[in-house]
Amino acid sequence: MKAIAVEPGAGTPQVVERPLPEPQSGEVLIRTLRVGIDGTDHEVIAGAYGETPAGQDRLILGHEAVGVVEDANGTDLAEGTVVAPTVRRPPNGSNPYFEAGEPDMAPEGQYLECGIVGADGFMAEYFTARPKYLVSVPRELAEQGILVEPLSVTEKGIEHAIASRSAFDWRPESALVLGNGSLGLLTLAVFKEVLDYERTYCLGRRDRPDPTLDIIDKLGSTYIDSRETPMADIPTVYEGIDIIYEATGYAKHAFETVEALAPNGVGALLGVPDDWTFEINGGHLHRELVLHNKALVGSVNSNRDHFAAAVKTLGQLPEWFTDDLITDVYELEELEAAFKTDDTTIKTAVEFSRI
Repeated sequence: MKAIAVEPGAGTPQVVERPLPEPQSGEVLIRTLRVGIDGTDHEVIAGAYGETPAGQDRLILGHEAVGVVEDANGTDLAEGTVVAPTVRRPPNGSNPYFEAGEPDMAPEGQYLECGIVGADGFMAEYFTARPKYLVSVPRELAEQGILVEPLSVTEKGIEHAIASRSAFDWRPESALVLGNGSLGLLTLAVFKEVLDYERTYCLGRRDRPDPTLDIIDKLGSTYIDSRETPMADIPTVYEGIDIIYEATGYAKHAFETVEALAPNGVGALLGVPDDWTFEINGGHLHRELVLHNKALVGSVNSNRDHFAAAVKTLGQLPEWFTDDLITDVYELEELEAAFKTDDTTIKTAVEFSRI
C-alpha cells in the first residue's frame, strides 16, 4: 500500500510503499478516507520534534484521520462504519493512564503518539486499530471527519478551563481566541455557534483581505490585530475577557493572558513554544492571579470522551464554516501541493479513498 512518510528533520515527506497491515486479534482494518495536515505535521517534517517507530528510519505522518472499517475481524464494530482514530497509544503494554481512559494525562515517556512520537500515523491507504481507540462518525460527516481530532483538543482545553471555575457560580459571557489558524478558528466557532457566548474575539496579525478574517467576520466575532491592540490593552479597548484560549505557541501570550482576563477569568494554554528568555513583572502577575481569582490551565492532547464530544460538536457547526475552513483536499499524487502553505490556505487534507 502507499503511505506518506518522512525522516523527521529531513524536510520532505515522500510517498512510500508499505505492506498492507494485517489486523491482530481484537483489531480492525480501516480504509483511510482523508487525513488532515496541521502545524504539528510541519514541525515533525522540520525536525522540531518527532520520533520514528523503533527500528524504522521513517515515520508515517498524520494524526487527523477519518476512515471506514474494511474488516471488522470479529469485533463488535460493523464493516462500513466511519471512524476517527484517537492519537495516543501505550508503550510496552498498558499503564494506569490508559487503563483509566485518560492517556491525554500521561507524562512524556508513558505514551506513543501516532504520526508524531514513536508510532506510525494514518497517512496510508490502510491502518489498524482496536475499537477502544476509535469513535464512530456519522456518514454524512465523513468529509469533515478530519476535524474531529483538532476539535477534541478544543473540547479538552475548554472542559479543563471551565472545571477550574467550578467551585463558584461562574457565568462567562466573553471569549477570546489567540491565533487565527485552523485550530483557533475551530475554537472560535465552538464558542460562538455551540456554546453561544455573547461576545467572541480572535487575536491575530494578518492584513485584509484574508480568508481567516472573512471567517471571523461571518461568525459575527471581533478581530483584534495585536499590532494595533496589544493584549494588555484589550480590557481597556474592548473588555476584560472571561475565558481566553491560547493557540499560538507564542510564549509571552501565557503571561499577557493574565492581564487580559476579567476578574475570575481563566486562560487555557495549548500552544507549545520554543525556549525563550524574557523579562516579566512577576510580582504584578502574581497579584493579578491572587487578588482577582484568575487562573491558567495547560492542556495537551485529548481522550476518547473528548473525541466523542468532538463528533457531536462537528455536527453542530455550520456547513459554510467547515467548507470555508477546509480550503483544499489533494490526491496522493499531489503530495507537494498538499504540504505547501500560503496566505490563502487554512486547512488542507490528503484524500486516500471515498466512501
